[in-house]
Amino acid sequence: MGVQPSVRPVGGLDYPRTYQEFRAWFPDEAACVEFLGRLRWRDGFCCPRCGDGDAWRTGRGLWMCAGCGLKTSATAGTIFHRSHTRLSTWFAAVWFVTSQKNGVSAVGLQQALGFGSYETAWAWLHKLRRAMVRPERDLLSGVVEVDQSFLGGRSTGKLGASSDKAPIMIAVERNDWDRLGRVRLEVADTPGSLELVDFAREVIEPGATIRTDGARMFRRLAKGYTHQPTTGYRAPNADAVMPGPHLVSSLLKRWTAGTLHYRISHKHLPYYLDEFTFRFNRRTSKARGLLFYRLLQQAVETDPHPLAELIGKT
Repeated sequence: MGVQPSVRPVGGLDYPRTYQEFRAWFPDEAACVEFLGRLRWRDGFCCPRCGDGDAWRTGRGLWMCAGCGLKTSATAGTIFHRSHTRLSTWFAAVWFVTSQKNGVSAVGLQQALGFGSYETAWAWLHKLRRAMVRPERDLLSGVVEVDQSFLGGRSTGKLGASSDKAPIMIAVERNDWDRLGRVRLEVADTPGSLELVDFAREVIEPGATIRTDGARMFRRLAKGYTHQPTTGYRAPNADAVMPGPHLVSSLLKRWTAGTLHYRISHKHLPYYLDEFTFRFNRRTSKARGLLFYRLLQQAVETDPHPLAELIGKT
């Protein structure tokens, strides 16, 4: 294993490239702790209390600050905080989740790792989902298509905004080769509202070109962006008007059906969208080990989320 993670991670040096390497890199709990410590303190140890950079290791594998004497661990304050399960099992879960192209359901994770309960697997997946999107991630740029779709179960006799389905706001880049780039997704409170305009401003870099279906509310985007409205608002074939967002919507629905089997509550929908975004934006990566590295990297920067919080008992 590399002594210090590089700016651009290198397979075989900063992260394991195959499952065989994964097993060789992490044969025990101590190896997992050391790897997580390097990810958390990429520029060297920094005391979370006083900011001192000097520390020594205790016999229990903790870091003891030379400045204030605080004892801390690589897992303190992260999604692994106070977990009663060995870190090596968490690493196995992260590898399993990221090595599956379309992800895994709670039942699948329960069976793969031999958890005694479905609730444990469900909670672990939700903890990992909260680490899949960085708050400070880069804004979309270039040409971006913006639209809205709906996600949920069947609503017989109802269409779109009149149904019980959840409205999903979609922004997706269209690159120089006319292929889709990165995506951003968010649940809307009200379909077809100015929320969609605010969403575009939040996730798209000023000066970018934004393509929309030409609804009147999008005229507000003329300030700060190059707005390219189509003439297809209320067109019978919406897929042809905004092909990027509608392709993303189709893939999202297929993913929720195939991987999650429609088991999505509205309360947790934003985090399922985060997982889809994580996977979609890395869909061309051939290095599955890099996804393992990225998720762990973001996990050590994500606050703990106790089970009581996840199920709404707080």
